[in-house]
Amino acid sequence: MSTEHLRLLARVARMYHEQSMRQPEIAAALSISQPRVSRLLKEAVTRGIVRTIVVLPDGVHTELEEELQRRYGLRDVVVVDIEDAREDAIPSLASAAAAYFDATFTGGDVIGISSWSETLLATVERMQPKNTQVADRVMQLVGGVGSPEAQVHATRLIGRLADITRARPVFVPSPGVVGTAAIRDALLEDPGVVDVMAQWRELTVVLVGIGSLEPSPLLLSSGNAVKQADQEELRSLGAVGDVCLHFFDAKGSAVDSAFDRRVVGIDVGAFRAVERRVAVAGGLRKYSAIKAALDGGWVNVLITDLHVAERLRAEAG
Repeated sequence: MSTEHLRLLARVARMYHEQSMRQPEIAAALSISQPRVSRLLKEAVTRGIVRTIVVLPDGVHTELEEELQRRYGLRDVVVVDIEDAREDAIPSLASAAAAYFDATFTGGDVIGISSWSETLLATVERMQPKNTQVADRVMQLVGGVGSPEAQVHATRLIGRLADITRARPVFVPSPGVVGTAAIRDALLEDPGVVDVMAQWRELTVVLVGIGSLEPSPLLLSSGNAVKQADQEELRSLGAVGDVCLHFFDAKGSAVDSAFDRRVVGIDVGAFRAVERRVAVAGGLRKYSAIKAALDGGWVNVLITDLHVAERLRAEAG
């Protein structure tokens, strides 16, 4: 390549990138055609004369997010910057999740939400009401869990999200966990429950937390239905976490338990069939459950904190 051509490449590149001249202006100044200016600019990139460097602002972790997407086969990842791993991650996670949902609810969605999650409640409380309808329905995925106060919580969460999105709320007319499998089977034949189950097949997005085997303080204070005996059974079967009260082991495989057969909620098949499954979960206490949920394909969008994200990258299989 001639020195003259290299000089022309460098001159065009400097005029465009350093002097902010438009391509027609460069063509006029150098008495060449605009298509040739465009070709020269592309060649300057190819030959390394022009190199583009993206400098990420503090607190933005796009490179890490994209790496987790690739390694775990996810649709999207949002990583929240939290300085101290011991810090309560919920406020930061809730703010990031609220911004994500505000941007991605654009109309016509049928939204399912796990109704006993402190993080999701904090998320919904941070969302801004929409001026137009951006969802058709907001549906409860599991019946009220434990005490009557739990159903009040579910009503608050689902009702507020429905108000924000101008959608119709749909509740499960049943407790989330019942005393025996026979009672659960009978409830699944109730016309009200049957109607909700049919609508679960129409979900386009679900919003869930990821639970660890040890229940959160909030869930315990609700009159938590996952009793000590149930926890012991699940632990003996290798359970490390749950999504919508469906427990899974360290590899993300569903655990077949007597407890699972007493849950009144969306079944695993219907849940996995939903196109966008968003989990909002963080804190190293939940790391094993989050990792297993990703490995098992339970969710395909993750909103988490930096410490969990970095460990997920380090331990990606």
